[in-house]
Amino acid sequence: MNTATLSDREFSQFQSMIHQIAGISLSSAKKPLVSSRLAKRLQEHQLSSYGDYFKVLAGGHDPDEIQTAVDLLTTNETYFFREPKHFDFMRDKILPHHQAGRPFRVWSAASSSGQEAYSIAMILADRLGGQSWEVMASDISVRVLEKARTGLYPIEQVKHIPKNYLGNYCLKGVGSQSGSFLIDQNLRSRVDFKQVNLNKALPQFGEFDLVFLRNVMIYFDADTKRQVVSRIVAQLKPGGHLLIGHSESLNGVTEGLRMIQPSVYRKP
Repeated sequence: MNTATLSDREFSQFQSMIHQIAGISLSSAKKPLVSSRLAKRLQEHQLSSYGDYFKVLAGGHDPDEIQTAVDLLTTNETYFFREPKHFDFMRDKILPHHQAGRPFRVWSAASSSGQEAYSIAMILADRLGGQSWEVMASDISVRVLEKARTGLYPIEQVKHIPKNYLGNYCLKGVGSQSGSFLIDQNLRSRVDFKQVNLNKALPQFGEFDLVFLRNVMIYFDADTKRQVVSRIVAQLKPGGHLLIGHSESLNGVTEGLRMIQPSVYRKP
């Protein structure tokens, strides 16, 4: 049982570390979260203080442990068809104007455990069928990407999935998998999950028609947000769209974008 207490000084060390690695600004309100999520790592390493654990990370000798800490501190809750107006916009306003014959490419840029990416894929499979389309999904956390690739979710999460999609793209678990459901293999094979740190220079992925960058920028300060958006815009095709969370804002960082409606932007 871990009885260590996270001091303000130790918390500020973890704040600096996660900001430097992932660009995420942890407010003081996140101190209990940091304490609870890292407690098991102290037990794992048989350490008596958070300061000792920080020394393990700062030593730089264990990249896997650094990745584990990043995974624990950056994982966000998500669910299928979250903020449904964005999915309606993609289906009703973007896809009807897509030119057949060239691939329609979507990037779920903070995909967490995969629900957003699979929601996108369901719509594309339904609307574009046999046409060429791709979904790339990325996250900084290796752990959530591994979970996402399995396509296995608790049965309660079906409540946000439209019935026709549920019938076409999801399988109810039986036996040892009862209480869960599985995304159909054909759909899973169309989603490419990659580890990407939005706070660093991006690999060359080619250009996208649409990027979902939702509910991640609330964790970035203004300067980090500006840099991340700039990198994302460079990956958008001319005429491509960027969607951000309804609670987020691009005030002062919309260079290279035009707002179509709140939370929806287009690259001219």
